[in-house]
Amino acid sequence: MNSSFSKLFFLGLFVAYFGTIMRCLSQTEMVFLRVETPPQFVGGQDSLTVYLKNNLRYPTQAYQAKITGKVMVRFVVGSNGEISKSEIISGIGYGCDEEALRVVTLFPKWIPGRQSGKNVAVQQILPIEFALD
Repeated sequence: MNSSFSKLFFLGLFVAYFGTIMRCLSQTEMVFLRVETPPQFVGGQDSLTVYLKNNLRYPTQAYQAKITGKVMVRFVVGSNGEISKSEIISGIGYGCDEEALRVVTLFPKWIPGRQSGKNVAVQQILPIEFALD
């Protein structure tokens, strides 16, 4: 009887554990690298450029040190257009990396990418240039 109870107990733990894992997996979107219709900033590339010009602030430390260059930011545009998983993949330092990440995390919703007629999550890489006038 004790052996039967132990087997049922461990079977219950097993089912609960894998049930939790399956729920986690089902709540995670598959992220595409390439899709039939890529996501885009609402209004297109020109609107994205305007957004960056209006919201990007040149860090004081970078300005004083005359630092220029591109910060590469990777992020995911979800199937609902929301931005997530933002990270720097190539930076220039002096506060520019943090500023690029700040601006990307504040993006409004994008038009999501589409694959086989459905909205899907898509990874994007965006170069953000810091240049002195």
